[in-house]
Amino acid sequence: MVRRMADYGAEGILLAGAGRALLLQLADPAVGRGVHEHSTYAGRTINRLMGTLTYVYAVVYGTEEQVKAVRRKVNRAHVPVRRGDNDTTPGYNAYDPQLQLWVVATLYDTAVTIIEKIYGPLDDESADAMYRDYARIGTVLQLPPGLWPEDRAAFRRYWDGRIATLRAEDEGVLVGRGLLYPKHTALWYRVIIPPARFLTAGFLPEQLRKDFGLPWNERRQRRFDRTLRVLAVVYPKLPRAIRHWFKDYCLSELDKELRENREPVRRRASLP
Repeated sequence: MVRRMADYGAEGILLAGAGRALLLQLADPAVGRGVHEHSTYAGRTINRLMGTLTYVYAVVYGTEEQVKAVRRKVNRAHVPVRRGDNDTTPGYNAYDPQLQLWVVATLYDTAVTIIEKIYGPLDDESADAMYRDYARIGTVLQLPPGLWPEDRAAFRRYWDGRIATLRAEDEGVLVGRGLLYPKHTALWYRVIIPPARFLTAGFLPEQLRKDFGLPWNERRQRRFDRTLRVLAVVYPKLPRAIRHWFKDYCLSELDKELRENREPVRRRASLP
C-alpha cells in the first residue's frame, strides 16, 4: 500500500522535529536576518508554531476556503519581511524562491526523518509519493513548481550541498537561542522545553549543534537513541484521537476564525 503525506501529516509525533526544522531554517543567513529583524518569534513561539502547522494542515487536509485563508495570512506576514543590502550585511526577501525552497525542504526532510524513526523506512513508492506531495506546501504560496528538485535523488544532492556549507550567523543564533532557552514564558512551556531542546539537538547535524551552542556527547547520543526506540514502540499504539489532536485543534481554530470573519459580512448584508 502506498503511503502519502496525508497518511502521516496529522501525526503529533512530527512536532518532535519542529525545533530541528526551525533551527535549520534560521541557519540560512538570510532567513536568520529576516526573522531577527521582523519577527517576535521568541515571544510568541506557540502562536508562530501553530501558524506554520495550521498552514501545512490546511494544505494537506483542508477545504479550498481554508487553503485560501492560510495563504492570505502567510502572504500578509511576508510582505514586510524584506530589505536591501546595507553596509554590513546582504539583504533578504521573504518572497525569494530560494529561501522558500529551503524552508519547505526543511519541513520535508524533518518529516521524513521523524516518520522513518517511528514507523521504519518508507518503501520507494511511498517515499516518492510523499516527496511529490510536499512540493505543494511551497507551490500553494509562490514557490515555482520547477524549483522543487525533480526527484528524491535530486533533492538529496540539493540537501547535502546545503548542509555541507550551512553555518548559522549571529542573528539566527540569537533567535534560535531565544527559542531554546526562553527567559520569560509560561510555566508549562518551561516544563516542555528541556525535552524539546534535547530532541532538537539530537536531530540536528553536528555543526549546527555547535553553532547554536547545544551540548552533545556519546552519553546524550545513547539516551537519544533509547528515546526514539521507546517512542517507536509506544507512539503508534496511542489512540488516533490523541495522535491527531493538534491537527484537529489547529483546523478547528481556523474554522472558528473563518466563521467570525464571515459574521460581520452577513450583518452588513442584512442592513437595509
